[in-house]
Amino acid sequence: MSMHLHHPSLSLNGKKRGKVKFRNAAEAQRARELDASWKELLKSQGMEQEERRRRRAMSAEPLAYTLSAPPGRETPHIASRDTGHSGAVRTKDIPRYTGTKILGIGTMHKSNAVPVFSDEEAHDIATMRRG
Repeated sequence: MSMHLHHPSLSLNGKKRGKVKFRNAAEAQRARELDASWKELLKSQGMEQEERRRRRAMSAEPLAYTLSAPPGRETPHIASRDTGHSGAVRTKDIPRYTGTKILGIGTMHKSNAVPVFSDEEAHDIATMRRG
């Protein structure tokens, strides 16, 4: 499903709200009065101070953290163990078939690879009807 089929409430970035419009001037005046009375109520409850603290904290410089061990907890240098071998590690050999039973690989249907054990099997696979 694409995002354009979802309701705005399912969006991760919220609903965009525009400017509030009122039916008439009386409603606009009532809204302004309610907003002012709400701010006065917050001020009487001491919430204005918290709002100032929050704004000040948000505008402050972010703290710079460094990932380091605290003093006295540094690990001393531990030398690597010397095994006596020098140079790079050898890579694993590529596995190869070294037996004599399988003559080769035949294709039965599309890309179905099958082992061929005898000349008779190879002839049967080659002359098999393709349908």
